[in-house]
Amino acid sequence: MTSTKTHALIVAMSIALTVPAQTAPIKLLPPAVPAGLEVEAGWNPFFVAHAVGTQNFICAPANTSTGVDWLFIGPQATAFDSLGEQVLTHFQSKNPERNNAFHATWQSKDTSAVWATRLNGSLDSAYVAPGAIEWLLLEVSGSQVGPTGGAKLAGTKYIQRVNTAGGVKPPAAECTPQTVNTRKMVDYEADYYFYR
Repeated sequence: MTSTKTHALIVAMSIALTVPAQTAPIKLLPPAVPAGLEVEAGWNPFFVAHAVGTQNFICAPANTSTGVDWLFIGPQATAFDSLGEQVLTHFQSKNPERNNAFHATWQSKDTSAVWATRLNGSLDSAYVAPGAIEWLLLEVSGSQVGPTGGAKLAGTKYIQRVNTAGGVKPPAAECTPQTVNTRKMVDYEADYYFYR
């Protein structure tokens, strides 16, 4: 065997040893959730992301004893995958499939998006941390493929919000007739599971 052939063989063997073996994709399991937040049979989680951001409120006139209350005006968050890479943004926007009604929105970095509305929520203390917003089961009310064909979120039917921290409505005493139109951005974190 010539030295050139020997060298080529050694290079090929070292490449083969450094290429990781192909493994089967890890199946994403549904999280444990309180009763009423389970996703019906036939729909499976395909994506999960951890969101960090704020739940936003405005002090507004309301049918309460003080005449005012904190009104929820939507989330504003960035969501990351298990490697810490940004994969989604989460906010409230107009849903073109529901006459531009304002719905919670998740947009993938490939620019596909889904809108969803609340089906059920839970503050079950066996799951939800003290001082945290409720866990939710949401149903997709609209979806959109990105302008360049991005389809990461295509086919999503349900979303679960779990493992929440923070995000609760500010204290009632901080919303008075004198502070109407004051806005508060309350820090929160949550995991979002997407099902199709």
